[in-house]
Amino acid sequence: MAQKMSVLGIDIAKLVFHVVGMDDTGHVVLRKRLARSELLDFIAQLPPLRIGMEACGSAHYWARRFREHGHDVRLIAPQFVKAYVKSPKNDARDAEAICEAVTRPTMRFVPIKQLEQQDLQALHRVRERLVKARTALVNEIRGLLSEYGIILPQSMTKFRTSVVRQLEDEQAKLTSLSTEVFWHLYDEFLALEKRVAYYNEKLQALARAHPVCQRVQAIPGVGPLTATAILAAVPDATHFKNGRQLAAWLGLVPREHSTGGKPRLLGISKRGDVYLRKLFVHGARATLRWVDTKQDGRSRWLTALIARRGKNRAAVALANKNARIVWALLAHNQEYRVRTIV
Repeated sequence: MAQKMSVLGIDIAKLVFHVVGMDDTGHVVLRKRLARSELLDFIAQLPPLRIGMEACGSAHYWARRFREHGHDVRLIAPQFVKAYVKSPKNDARDAEAICEAVTRPTMRFVPIKQLEQQDLQALHRVRERLVKARTALVNEIRGLLSEYGIILPQSMTKFRTSVVRQLEDEQAKLTSLSTEVFWHLYDEFLALEKRVAYYNEKLQALARAHPVCQRVQAIPGVGPLTATAILAAVPDATHFKNGRQLAAWLGLVPREHSTGGKPRLLGISKRGDVYLRKLFVHGARATLRWVDTKQDGRSRWLTALIARRGKNRAAVALANKNARIVWALLAHNQEYRVRTIV
């Protein structure tokens, strides 16, 4: 039966994997349950065929291993597989649904990441966790100090410069025990600062060394973090048909809810990579701070947009534009050129 297969669906897990194979007519010709140690040996003995999996934990690893044996591996977002699951749901039916979904001609697939891209993604994930931990710690220190009548400014920069001075100047408001607690919390804050700085330096060094990141960073509003994050998230920009598809993948385009031939556009869809979308929007917000001092076409467009729609919408519009420019630079291997004439 295995020789008649043209497509294989695998429901991946930690220890037990369910495999379903179909022929060219869509009939199931194989159902199998494999242990983790058996999976690669089973795949290695099959002739080259299309293999589908959900894009979840360890999917990129297995995709790279299966490709080594000549198979055409496709990763599918879990929400696109759900429509093909026949209830009641179980792992075997999930594998069958994956097998059926991967044969659809209009199905959209997730690009498979290489090891270097997963290294970059790991750096970003660890850094983001540390930044969130640092923010939570600062909020905790600020909240606890307010119970003793000591009010710290909300800005992270002002916190760094004022916390030691206020702990020393307002020592009389604290007991010996609370003083010890707050100095321990401050030591914890310094340790987090040091760890965040380490990952910032790593990412900046990688951005300086990589030619693609250097090209992308020429765009106003795109820095080392955004450049390395897009490099980690988008293995091949030609996977997207145009720049709008990349912007839509990032959730930076209007959400549509049309019916009866009447188009209706709502707020941005906010689909896709939340972290990458946040970087694009924050980079756009930083750019908006300087538009009043410039007279190039891009700045004049932003100034008019701010006056007409406000800063928040202008920031999202600029993030959308930057995402499209990034696609053009990556897909066509071009350098960023500033437009001097509107």
